[in-house]
Amino acid sequence: MDITERFLNYTKFDTQSAEDSESVPSTSKQLIFAEYLKKELENEGFSDVEMDDKGYIYATLKANTKDEIPTIGFISHYDTSPDCSGADIKPQIIKNYDGSDILLSEGIISSPKKFPELLQHVGEDLIVTDGTTLLGADDKAGIAEIVQAMCYLRDHKEIKHGDIRIAFNPDEEIGMGAHHFDVEKFGCEWAYTMDGGDIGELEFENFNAASAKIYIKGISVHPGYAKGKMVNANLLAMELAKMLPEDETPETTEGYQGFYHLLGVQSSVEKASMHYIIRDHDRARFEERKRTIKNIVETLNEKYGEGTVTAEIKDQYYNMKEKIDPQMHVIDIVLHAMQTCGVAPKVKPIRGGTDGAQLSFKGLPCPNIFAGGVNFHGPYEFVSIQSMEKAQQVIVEICRLVAGFND
Repeated sequence: MDITERFLNYTKFDTQSAEDSESVPSTSKQLIFAEYLKKELENEGFSDVEMDDKGYIYATLKANTKDEIPTIGFISHYDTSPDCSGADIKPQIIKNYDGSDILLSEGIISSPKKFPELLQHVGEDLIVTDGTTLLGADDKAGIAEIVQAMCYLRDHKEIKHGDIRIAFNPDEEIGMGAHHFDVEKFGCEWAYTMDGGDIGELEFENFNAASAKIYIKGISVHPGYAKGKMVNANLLAMELAKMLPEDETPETTEGYQGFYHLLGVQSSVEKASMHYIIRDHDRARFEERKRTIKNIVETLNEKYGEGTVTAEIKDQYYNMKEKIDPQMHVIDIVLHAMQTCGVAPKVKPIRGGTDGAQLSFKGLPCPNIFAGGVNFHGPYEFVSIQSMEKAQQVIVEICRLVAGFND
């Protein structure tokens, strides 16, 4: 089986996760794919294949040398985003893409005018959707690359390597993928998530992240007799939003710039709730952003009365850079592997988070490597077959380099 067939098989499964669920995994349909994947790993002859009751899958490609070599791992998630349907995906392959518009289905066009990233893949074979669902390259491309690389190493015993652990998990898209990951069982000195975007991407910096849920108590009075009595929670919510910097939102920031992002508002005269997420790469600025929210709440309470506004602020994850910096050999190996495979490295900060960020703080340094997909979480998602093949080659080369052998 080649990597394309493997990936296309994976897209047949609807593995969309759900943010409002309290079960693990968040959707039972993820377990259907997990069972399929577990059987596939067993059929490929890997060792220690197991799946726990939460859908976390672990397996091993055993060392083919007696040399002492660090045990490393590769990780991908199998859930797809709640932002777009992952059911009944109809992938199609555009051979030797020529840079023109792609007709996904009647009336739905993927154009390089809107998605200039397409032009970076002229001459390659692209897997696209029919424009009604996402594709699922995030992160089934990563799974296909890892499994294909392990099969390649299994069949090419001339490439010496130590024990290599692989793991696949649910619920990454809702921020829960690493919560039940058993780092001790995984037993690696370090690992890599294959969950990045376009070819060459290497990420070991991500946002520090927190959520802020704000609750506003209004006082509802008949509007004809409300003077000096009514406190309109709708207006307080608007006032609070205006107290935050207008130029520090997702749509006005890039690179290392942080932001406040208003996810949603529910309001009436009597009560309102607001849900923000807070993001910043710099830890000190991140802490300052949280203080800004608290200061605004205090200011509004001084104006309208104590207890009118309350905020629940919870940290979600932190920048993995502080855990990777002391072990930069983990990055150097990837850079060397990419260069050997003819891939130009694109080191960039993640304007988000990955399972690897949380795993790094659980004691498993875990930077993120490209999986090849582009335009994730929507119907214009695509992946280059050649990018997936390069990712597979990079995995193989990392394993070879860790073993200390040179061609």
